[in-house]
Amino acid sequence: MASLTPFAPAHSKSAIPRFTTCGELHSRDSSPSSCDSPNGSRSSSHRRPSFGSIKEDVDGIAQSFVDSHHVPSPKEPRKLDPPAVEMQQAPDFCCPCGGFLGWKQIRLGGKSLSRSYGDLRMLGSMQARGWAWETTDEGRELRPPKTPELVKQAPPPGSSAMEKLPPEVLDQIISNLALDVPPNGYTPRNVDLVSCLLASRTLHAATLSVLYRNMTFPHSIIFSKALNHISQYPALGTLVRRLDFSHFTSVGLGRTKQMNAEIQNLTSRTLLQCLDMLPNLKECLLQEHLEGDISVDIVRKLFMGLPNLRAVDFCGCSTQSFSQVFQEALTTDPALPLSLPNLKRLSLHECSTLPAGMFDYLLPRLTNLTHLDLTHTQVNDSALALIPETARITHLGLSRCTRLRSSALVEFLTTHPAVRESLVYLNLLTDPTRFRLLEEEDVTALLPHLPSTLRSLNLGGAKVTSEHAPLLVPLTKHLEELGLSSADLSVKDVNLFFAQPRDGVQRAPSTLCYLDLAKVPQLTIGAIFHTGSCSLLTEQSYPLQVIEFSDKIITPLRERAKTQRVSVSWTVRDLGRRGWYVRDPASMPHEPLDDGSRSWKMGARWWGMRKIPMAVGDVGGIYGHYMFKK
Repeated sequence: MASLTPFAPAHSKSAIPRFTTCGELHSRDSSPSSCDSPNGSRSSSHRRPSFGSIKEDVDGIAQSFVDSHHVPSPKEPRKLDPPAVEMQQAPDFCCPCGGFLGWKQIRLGGKSLSRSYGDLRMLGSMQARGWAWETTDEGRELRPPKTPELVKQAPPPGSSAMEKLPPEVLDQIISNLALDVPPNGYTPRNVDLVSCLLASRTLHAATLSVLYRNMTFPHSIIFSKALNHISQYPALGTLVRRLDFSHFTSVGLGRTKQMNAEIQNLTSRTLLQCLDMLPNLKECLLQEHLEGDISVDIVRKLFMGLPNLRAVDFCGCSTQSFSQVFQEALTTDPALPLSLPNLKRLSLHECSTLPAGMFDYLLPRLTNLTHLDLTHTQVNDSALALIPETARITHLGLSRCTRLRSSALVEFLTTHPAVRESLVYLNLLTDPTRFRLLEEEDVTALLPHLPSTLRSLNLGGAKVTSEHAPLLVPLTKHLEELGLSSADLSVKDVNLFFAQPRDGVQRAPSTLCYLDLAKVPQLTIGAIFHTGSCSLLTEQSYPLQVIEFSDKIITPLRERAKTQRVSVSWTVRDLGRRGWYVRDPASMPHEPLDDGSRSWKMGARWWGMRKIPMAVGDVGGIYGHYMFKK
């Protein structure tokens, strides 16, 4: 590990590259980069994050999200500034903040860095009144107090207790410092990991594997710097396990075809070059903002040239050009192997232009499949039947798949060995005004045969009636999410999910934490708040945390919260087209706090996700948009 890159002392510039591949970009870096125009000027002086970029807010209650804000580009008219306000006076002295990189990383002006205490003292004298601890009323210079006892106790270099830990333990500790989701596209991140690189030789070696394990790229400039650095130190490419473009966008960067020809940041050529240097890559997360840069060679590389690849995501790639590239890559020479045993997780979420024949060709080769997201694709039931019996699918997304026949789908879900006893997440959501996947008799045939392993079931749009309520009650004893949008259910039917029988015999309580009741016609505002007849908002429904309603219900609920003077135990949350009524944890003080984390969510914390994650990590970027906003 230590031989991957030469170790340098803390004061050397080579101790850490100016760019770290996990997404850190120092905004004050004045050195030229590949994003500079030929004359040395920047191609864009202002940049903005992607529209629709979503990530979960870890500080709020359930269903609290952070949505990206629009930052106007130089060509866009700016809103008038508010009346002039006096500039705040600079403080008399400065102290380190959370992003402090060390005394020897302070810039003195231009590119030069601080090298001595005298440099800093001179900088302090110029900026303010000097260091706060240096002068007294008598004008005497004071130094910070020395602690010889601590100096005596300091262990020799390389012999501290932490440095003596086994590499596996040290790796687990340092991994807690890594951040999955960038704070935004351009601010520094993973500063703590950077500090570990500079601490000692042992920590430097251990930190490298953590720093390069998951590479997240919000912008092409960052990708270009990562590619250049790995090209310089090829051994670093062997550390990479995940290539994550879920946060990637070129919005606001002014990228044109001419600039792509002159400035090779992220193109099909450079992306393929990057994949060639990552022999141990396990997860590749792509999305619609990159579909123009996905070539035939890249698709072949992913399916045939990376033997350790476990997961690949093509979320939102729906153009005809991508469809042609995908077909050509898999159906022309060299031929796709008859078996792809290492590929376990595949997402073609919203890849709506791929022809049905591609699924007949690809799915039979996935012998060890566990996660399959085919939301809004042209997959048909014949392709599902061709999934190998050796597969053990835990997560299956078939939402808005209009080519599926209901009877064949029910037969597949109830009899096929790949799904019959292993399903944990199943999404069959449809819009009944356009296409109804499951009719009443199909629901009756499906519900009794669903496995007890199931934790999330979305039957939104299916013809669910009061006749199905007794069949749904057993499922509520192990389901944590249940989607019943557009169902023809009454308040009495919903109460059955939480009711205890009157014979006095204790039954297993409901495990539902999320319930989708959007567009259920019999659930009105009056019915919901009639606590004498509706159990939804009472303590009896606990652990129910989130109820999804349509805008017809959410809007008056929001207005009710504004006018109601007394505190309520439920709060309105909404995002995009979706709205939720969320229980305040403070209303149930005697119950343990539940942050929504579940292993089957693979890092997501909130409820009602509609896109299957292909890798364990925090939700963010375009993936968060497809999970919770659409």
